[in-house]
Amino acid sequence: MTTQAVNTDETAGTNETAGTDAAQSTGAGPGTGRRILGAAALAATVPYLCLKGAWVAGSRIGIPDGSVLLGPGMFFKVANAVTLVMDAAVIVLVLVFTRPWGRRVPSWLLTLPVFLATGLLVPIVVAFPGQLLVRAVGLGPDAAAQAAREPFLDPWVFNVVYGGFIVQAMALAALFVPYARQRWGGLWQGVQGERLPSPTGVVAGAAAALAVVVAVVEFTWAFGGTAGLSPSQIAQFNPETGVVFATYGMCTLVAGAGAVNLARGGARPARWALAVAWTGAAAAASWGLWLLISCAGTVDPAKAVTTGMVLTYAGQMITGLLAAAVLVRFLASRRRPA
Repeated sequence: MTTQAVNTDETAGTNETAGTDAAQSTGAGPGTGRRILGAAALAATVPYLCLKGAWVAGSRIGIPDGSVLLGPGMFFKVANAVTLVMDAAVIVLVLVFTRPWGRRVPSWLLTLPVFLATGLLVPIVVAFPGQLLVRAVGLGPDAAAQAAREPFLDPWVFNVVYGGFIVQAMALAALFVPYARQRWGGLWQGVQGERLPSPTGVVAGAAAALAVVVAVVEFTWAFGGTAGLSPSQIAQFNPETGVVFATYGMCTLVAGAGAVNLARGGARPARWALAVAWTGAAAAASWGLWLLISCAGTVDPAKAVTTGMVLTYAGQMITGLLAAAVLVRFLASRRRPA
């Protein structure tokens, strides 16, 4: 551990204490910019919360006839309730990032919600505009293909919901950066420093190797490959679906590369290394888990997922978790005295 890293840890503790004490003594609220960002994030949750609340209450708004969402069983009802709570958590995060008392929230209590928010929102920020671009240049499904697709949600639902998610992601990121700088800024000051211990390097190497395997499969699917996909997915493939698969592959590769970069150390700025590893790990782990849960909700034998799909999604999730473990070890090394 270098002297610079030790000083970094001392600075982090000083910054966090000073920021908290100042907030307690002055009772100052957020500035105008942060209030605007907070209001934007809160407003962006309204469409999703209203839709989910309506669906939990039994409404069919935005759900066409024949949609799998109208099928029997409790899976989608429970999923709607859980995702409603998850989006409501954005309101709590906005308050934490903008109110003085938010700096006193224990770090461990914030880690999982922020990790999940990053992981679930970042791929949407990448994939949804990509799908709109594909559609704008005329590469999306034609009218006949759209008519043949199995009903799921009315098109306007995706535009409203995903548009809201993008606003949430941008506003939360803009609010989190200054909040994190005040509390933990010392942890990413300076350069990465020394190489992490060998066991951590092994974990990083495993994350990178698995990331390559998973990404190859997902990029193959993105460009029209069919190996490992279910018949229903093959039948409904289009370039917009390919954008989603490509996004999963990119996030998984970023997770693996971020883990290796952190484990190697060096003279690169620590803040960028942490940002890349955090984003990749969160996206790969969160969406890998979400896709596995979605597989469990498939009850129609004609739409059953394949073993290849389950293994790919599991590999994506495991890559993210391995990268997260390296990230935790890296942060611990910067807190530890020489």
